[in-house]
Amino acid sequence: MISQFFVLSQRGDHIVFRDYRGEVPKGSAEIFFRKVKFWNDDEAEEAPPVFNVDGVNYIHVKVAGLFFVVTTMVNVSPSLLLELLQRIARVTKDYLGVLNEDSLRKNFILVYELLDEVIDFGYPQTTSTEVLKSYIFNEPIMVDAGRLPPLGPAAMFMQGTKRMPGTAVTKSVVANEPRGKKREEIFVDIIERISVTFSSSGYILTSEIDGTIQMKSYLTGNPEIRLALNEDLSIGRTGSSSYDYRSSGGGAVILDDCNFHESVHLDSFDIDRTLTLIPHDGEFAVMNYRMTQEFKPPFRVTALIEEAGPSRAEVLLKIRADFSANVTANTITIQMPVPSYTMRASFELEAGAVGQTTDFKEGSRRLEWNLKKIVGGSEHTLRAKLTFSQESHGNITKEAGPVNMNFTIPMYNASKLQVRYLQIAKKSKTYNPYRWVRYVTQANSYVARL
Repeated sequence: MISQFFVLSQRGDHIVFRDYRGEVPKGSAEIFFRKVKFWNDDEAEEAPPVFNVDGVNYIHVKVAGLFFVVTTMVNVSPSLLLELLQRIARVTKDYLGVLNEDSLRKNFILVYELLDEVIDFGYPQTTSTEVLKSYIFNEPIMVDAGRLPPLGPAAMFMQGTKRMPGTAVTKSVVANEPRGKKREEIFVDIIERISVTFSSSGYILTSEIDGTIQMKSYLTGNPEIRLALNEDLSIGRTGSSSYDYRSSGGGAVILDDCNFHESVHLDSFDIDRTLTLIPHDGEFAVMNYRMTQEFKPPFRVTALIEEAGPSRAEVLLKIRADFSANVTANTITIQMPVPSYTMRASFELEAGAVGQTTDFKEGSRRLEWNLKKIVGGSEHTLRAKLTFSQESHGNITKEAGPVNMNFTIPMYNASKLQVRYLQIAKKSKTYNPYRWVRYVTQANSYVARL
């Protein structure tokens, strides 16, 4: 089924390579990296996760700046292999504590040991962190997470920095603690990805939230856990009684649909919205949910482009943070495509602007505006003057946009889904493990039309 599995760095260096069947010609990793780096097909800026070169199917995902790739000569379900790659990345992170190039290189013996148990002669066997514990005997070499460079918008939330409580989730599930002591703690993360489309006049055309409740447990003995959500939580917009959209209160949280991990017991969920489970080792999704009910978007985006002469135009971009002043968004990026005949762009930031950068990407003909952070309730403006190589003909608005925005907002969630309490079955009177409940909201597709 799977011919090869390999992990490449951002530079294309081999970190892990395993050839299971010997049927793919040598040099496949170089072919893959060259194809991905210089991909240019029908205006697509990045290579798709699945493509074929000379009869070899390449399936890949990019996790923490690393390419996880499998090759196959046969017609296999792409969804199956994409899911397998994500699970291999997750299991590797569970065992190494931190997933990056440095940790993989220092623990390559452990990584190969994991691979030999996960895939046998090209066929997946198991991706369960708990099951693999019985077969893995190497101890991980820990990497200091405090000195790691950020790997993406949610790096400060997922990878662990000064903002993270305690030792966070950068510990291995099998590493021995100094002096034989193990810190009893559990992490629950509510992660939401928002998709919003604004019309040219600022009205919301579409809005959707894809959310997940992630859990990572470092509790010994696997005690029973009770996770309580909002009492006014409703699932589905149709039906009767508590599931009726019309009968729900104005502040109710209404999810379109959801699914749960196989270890979750729903005996009392319909009564008091409580989930009961015995968490296994490693990180896993307790619950996935989707919501299309109207919600207040965290940012309002206003974009305007007007002609300022025969071969010139002016752009105005304005963003307003519609959330509490004690919440701060970070790593904000705003991009706006401009007409293909744009030669130059000059920018004018607001007075006193700090932590903001602007750029004109000539290759892709788009403006880019980066803000280090935005405090709730604040408003920021950017003006840009465009110079064209020819006179614009027709409506310039149709040749520019839409505006696309990326951001991460820690300790904020748009759906208002809350964890009321996290109860752990006590093994003794003195047993009181640490509990961390955190929220983060990210942009999935945040678009404003011109």
